[in-house]
Amino acid sequence: MYKLTKFSIFSCISLIIPEMAFASNATATMGISATVLSACVVTSNSLAFGNYNPTSASPTDATSTFDVLCTAGTSYSVGLNAGTKAGATVTTRQMSSGGNVLSYSLYSDSSRTTNWGNTPGTDTPSPTTAGVLPSTFTVYGRIPAQQNVQAGSYADTVTITVSY
Repeated sequence: MYKLTKFSIFSCISLIIPEMAFASNATATMGISATVLSACVVTSNSLAFGNYNPTSASPTDATSTFDVLCTAGTSYSVGLNAGTKAGATVTTRQMSSGGNVLSYSLYSDSSRTTNWGNTPGTDTPSPTTAGVLPSTFTVYGRIPAQQNVQAGSYADTVTITVSY
């Protein structure tokens, strides 16, 4: 027969019932970081002058808009280049139809007196500081009156540059 002693009973019970664990905590901190970049995106609409009558004494005007969305707080300026026609400038842009040319201008004001060029600080609107929502810009176009050009469909492409 087996003889049980206090020691052996205690040993058996400790094998059956695990020691009670005491609850405790250990803490640490974890750093979290990110770098937010200054970035901008521009979306544009076409500027369509419609029909131009070269015999009219009045210029042909049109407007269009484009939106600029930049990282909040980013300062930026917006320029419009001379377009794709060789020989065009930011003051006298040119649409073409084959070898024919129709001059036009783009302005940053509704009175069409402030040319919209492509050199920040010189011929572009004052810098803008981005908010949370996109900024909408209006482009005011004008084809000068009485240009003696051939009938046809004239077109050009102007690049919008956002400098930030």
